[in-house]
Amino acid sequence: MTKYLHSMIRVTDPDATIAFFDLIGVKETRRFSSEQGRFTLIYLAAPGQDAEVELTYNWPAEGGAGETYTGGRNFGHLAFEVEDIYATCQTLLDAGVTINRPPRDGHMAFVRTPDGISIELLQDGRLPPQEPWASMENTGTW
Repeated sequence: MTKYLHSMIRVTDPDATIAFFDLIGVKETRRFSSEQGRFTLIYLAAPGQDAEVELTYNWPAEGGAGETYTGGRNFGHLAFEVEDIYATCQTLLDAGVTINRPPRDGHMAFVRTPDGISIELLQDGRLPPQEPWASMENTGTW
């Protein structure tokens, strides 16, 4: 038997990334730091679910700047089903997150984490079109 465990993304600001995921209801479940390896692993999951997102934070060199990661579309995205796509997108928008692909269809939206990782939000089924979402334009690629 094979069981899906997690997807890993590298992050430059763990606190900002955790705050972003908190906005969509994905919470920290556990954390592990290695002084010798100079990294921290932070695991997040949606309540009641086993599959996790692993945030990997590689500590900056003593007195130096942290790593910069360039995203490639080859990674794709992480997808989360949300209870109300309009309410979730409004929460994100209110927190200053850009909605790259608004939920015009009442079913799907795309946003990005503080490190530029694409996140797909999906509504179970479709909600009726609702303003201002129905007439919003895309603001970027996802």
